[in-house]
Amino acid sequence: MRGGNESRVAEFLLLGLSRWPQQQQLPLFLLFLTMYLATVLGNLLILLAVGADARLHTPMYFFLGHLSFVDICFSSTTVPKMLADHMLESWAISFPGCLAQMYFLCVLADMDNFLLAVMAYDRFVAVCYPLHYTAKMSPRLCTLLVVASWVMANMNSLLHTLLTAQLSFCGDNVIPHFFCDVTLLLRLSCSNTRLNEGMILYEAGLIMVAPFACVLLSYIRIAHTVLRVPSTEGRWKAFSTCGSHLAVVFLFYGTIISLYFSPSSSHSTEEDTAAAVMYTVVTPMLNPLIYSLRNKDVKGALRRATAVTCFCPQ
Repeated sequence: MRGGNESRVAEFLLLGLSRWPQQQQLPLFLLFLTMYLATVLGNLLILLAVGADARLHTPMYFFLGHLSFVDICFSSTTVPKMLADHMLESWAISFPGCLAQMYFLCVLADMDNFLLAVMAYDRFVAVCYPLHYTAKMSPRLCTLLVVASWVMANMNSLLHTLLTAQLSFCGDNVIPHFFCDVTLLLRLSCSNTRLNEGMILYEAGLIMVAPFACVLLSYIRIAHTVLRVPSTEGRWKAFSTCGSHLAVVFLFYGTIISLYFSPSSSHSTEEDTAAAVMYTVVTPMLNPLIYSLRNKDVKGALRRATAVTCFCPQ
């Protein structure tokens, strides 16, 4: 622990794109801007389709709508500030602002985590118990699952935010990242962070592992059921869809596990940043493409919504 006569840090510097060589900053800025706009547009289209078409008022699209809303908020918590900081050449963020950003990031990451598990369970019931699907996935259960996810996500995030707020920061205030990441804040702290690290490893680990196990078990059961389908074309279509879903799931969970549940000495700051980009920017951008925009029902709903908008009398 550092000496107690050092002044407390009032703000942090998020280096963001400034860490990269000057000639790479403009292409990276345009890349992040393009990915962010694609994320917002893609997920807004999903929300439009689900909200406008009564045929999509089913459990699967109910969860997809929530996932789209969460993904828009998830990317909006980090990317706009990073882009604005680069344009204004101002990288400062206050300590309360840093805690607020960390809180919302944790809430939204947990919501992505829970919703991926809930959606996998929904697909499991639809494929393995099609005759009982309506009874099992009732509107009351769907609402309860989403509400419980929000409650657990907020409680988990509040715990880590309050623990971080108790730490002292009295030395270096430079965060070599584009958002306030809890692991980097722990490295900068001059307090004892053993409790914080233990809570990340055990409590947050449980919150990640349990939904991930639910996803894996659901898709194993789905695969077992699909293998009994007599049609080769039907099996291939089902595995193609499940494979794309699992690709996003492994991208999301793999990057988070490598970032937060492996020794910090085993990876560099550049690797941390790349992993963070994957789950905060790339995954929210891919989710609409993987889960919905390839879906005939969603594309049909978007065409109908667009037609109504275009031909509606002024």
